Amino acid sequence: MAKQSLCYADPLPLSRTHVKAAEQLFGCAALKTKAEHLKLSNGFRARAAWNADVKPVKLPRQWYNLTADLSVKPPPPLHPKTFEPVKPEDLSPLFPDELIKQEASNDRFIDIPDEVLDIYGLWRPTPLIRAKRLEKLLDTPARIYYKYEGVSPAGSHKPNTAIPQVYYNARQGIKKVVTETGAGQWGSSLAFACSLFGLGCEVWQVRASYDQKPYRRLMMQTWGAKVHPSPSSITEAGRKILEMDPSSPGSLGIAISEAVEVAASNADTKYCLGSVLNHVLLHQTVIGEECLEQMEAFGETPDIIIGCTGGGSNFAGLSFPFIREKLNGKINPVIRAVEPAACPSLTKGVYAYDYGDTAGMTPLMKMHTLGHDFIPDPIHAGGLRYHGMAPLISHVYELGLMEAISIPQTECFQGALQFARSEGLIAAPEPTHAIAATIREALLCRETGEAKVILMAMCGHGHFDLTSYEKYLQGNMVDLSFDEDKIKESLAKIPQLVA
Repeated sequence: MAKQSLCYADPLPLSRTHVKAAEQLFGCAALKTKAEHLKLSNGFRARAAWNADVKPVKLPRQWYNLTADLSVKPPPPLHPKTFEPVKPEDLSPLFPDELIKQEASNDRFIDIPDEVLDIYGLWRPTPLIRAKRLEKLLDTPARIYYKYEGVSPAGSHKPNTAIPQVYYNARQGIKKVVTETGAGQWGSSLAFACSLFGLGCEVWQVRASYDQKPYRRLMMQTWGAKVHPSPSSITEAGRKILEMDPSSPGSLGIAISEAVEVAASNADTKYCLGSVLNHVLLHQTVIGEECLEQMEAFGETPDIIIGCTGGGSNFAGLSFPFIREKLNGKINPVIRAVEPAACPSLTKGVYAYDYGDTAGMTPLMKMHTLGHDFIPDPIHAGGLRYHGMAPLISHVYELGLMEAISIPQTECFQGALQFARSEGLIAAPEPTHAIAATIREALLCRETGEAKVILMAMCGHGHFDLTSYEKYLQGNMVDLSFDEDKIKESLAKIPQLVA
């Protein structure tokens, strides 16, 4: 086989030190004609870069805004006190100016700043891998591909938005950011980003996950973040919850209330959110933009696209660029969201205006919701324990451009073991939902004989979630289902507004 360069044809600058190191380590002479961004790949990136039959994919230089291509625009967020559409100045206590602009933008594409691209280049483009061993295990004619985001420093897709959010805050002179996190994927990503830009970082981690996942907390602390279990006694919102239930397992809605409270009361502090909002989903579209090119390089068109959903950022990041191509009539895949049976906002919630947090401090958003004070059972997929779905995903769902299902956690972990024992990767509890749905579809193809192309979002690794696997392997994991009465009680407290 002809000798290949390890260097992606990406026009980001490469330092002389890196060039010299590359030439010494790899004998790479391809850098002499043009400065390129070197990928010192681990095994997964090497699989993507060294495949002689697949052209390397360049790092996207723009984020894609799906709103621009929707003939029916999503309903606007409303002020929590006046119930009027939110104005930019209403959001300024929480977010820097550029993110506020992106939140309401109708521009089809938004340029990614060079400083953000430079950091993205540490791990992007991420690999698209065909799961041939899983196909063989399932004895299916389906061809299964997964877009693997676990190669990022934080081990998930979350740095795709953490980096630009911290960048825009730093550029505006903000000294500290605060946030909430469930499983810790988002909190660790924000802590990582803050360590690069020199910002302080404070995180409220949902109590159930704080106890279940100590190593994610240690990741955040290693990158310099201060971490509190939520609900906490530090904030008024947390104290109220603890008064009602001292043993509360917490929820993302409660943790959001605590972080927002701190941001709103400190002028040098802003709030960052890891999912749900438009600008967050926007930043994640680098996933789908890369994947479109990668699928084309493989000579494949997906028949079905599957991703897990909690707030929706991972799912949106992969699917939105494909929805664009679907709207343009170029492809027509089934696009399927998968959520936990214990927190099924899309499949069991109502489409209504509701608060994004438990205390009612955030704007009201038109979304699929289980009620802002709904506290899901402490399933192991802590990142999916959110009462609402991203407004833009909810809108796309209402337009009929996608579908949704829910799956219990024992089936998800059963699928995760099949995936680990065939493909080698241990998935975070969140993408096990996508794995389980993919296996369902692949087995259906075995029955029908259809050779469908299945594209799956594999949003992060589970190296710090092994206690969840231990519980499943020991036979101690049970399926936690939502309580109909609890949901009815929660839905009754949703503001009665007419969109």
